[in-house]
Amino acid sequence: MQQIFVDSPESDAWFAAIASVTEDEKNRIQIPDPASWRAWLEYVEIPEEDIDLVIATTPASGSELYDTLQRGAAYLLKYTDSLERPAPFATLADFNDPETRYFYVQLLTACLPFARAHLESRGIPEEIIQATLADLGRNVRVHRKREGVGGLGVMWWLMLHFRGMIFQLGRLQFERQIADEELVQSMREHGYSITEPLHALSVHIPDFMGPMDDAACEDSIRQAAEFFPCYFPDWPVEFAYCNSWLLDPNLKGILKPESNIILFQNRYELVPGGYDASDSVMQFVFGKHVRDIDTITPKSSLERGVIQRLQDGGTWQGRQGWFHLPGMAE
Repeated sequence: MQQIFVDSPESDAWFAAIASVTEDEKNRIQIPDPASWRAWLEYVEIPEEDIDLVIATTPASGSELYDTLQRGAAYLLKYTDSLERPAPFATLADFNDPETRYFYVQLLTACLPFARAHLESRGIPEEIIQATLADLGRNVRVHRKREGVGGLGVMWWLMLHFRGMIFQLGRLQFERQIADEELVQSMREHGYSITEPLHALSVHIPDFMGPMDDAACEDSIRQAAEFFPCYFPDWPVEFAYCNSWLLDPNLKGILKPESNIILFQNRYELVPGGYDASDSVMQFVFGKHVRDIDTITPKSSLERGVIQRLQDGGTWQGRQGWFHLPGMAE
């Protein structure tokens, strides 16, 4: 295993998986000439301040790391359109190393022509393809916000986009998934006759897309209800769900009823249970890992409420909830 990766069972599993890639499969993956490479990076909206560094640190053709990039990309593309998940990427030893922090940006961008061709073959409009794959660039921005430098600390998340498993439809993202038993049980308790496995859309709220405007979220949901029957007729879906701290009912105690977060919550039927999501709340609300909450000066009602609950010894809960997609037969 190369030194840039963490030595762990998970990394071992990924390297074992990509070893199954044939030479023909591997050689389909090629970094193009510099001008084309820059165009690919611009397509996925890598920030301008990062593009030159991504190009400069791209592994040299014929190197061991280039071979790993080729095999990793080819392995990922084998899972296009598949609900079966590939082995997660091996973790980088240092997400912020200037020489290697863009490795997964490079690997994912190398998948671009194949990912685009597949989505185009389904007839998906170009603007949706580009907006979806541009989440790579947005997450480089997220990394800079959290760590102070460009990079990609959530490379596992982007595996979905280049496999055709998630789509940006306006303000929200919708991931093709199978509903778990807790969701199915809750739906049945609300009178729905459910046959398993149940297709469902997992809703995600990406960063760097502006506020969670209620009208924009409503429009995204409307788009999803039209998009999936049109472009995935072989994958019928009637329900959407979300698993997030944004569904914590305790937020109603610190936010106004007309706030975007509360309006977003109100769409969902909550499933019993939850989990401590305090770290996620701090990361998403304040944009970085916060180790000492007493060093923070809150600037909004949300920030003040988040801090106060933690200072009082409470936690913020991740909750799961669901709703029936509009226009679908019940």
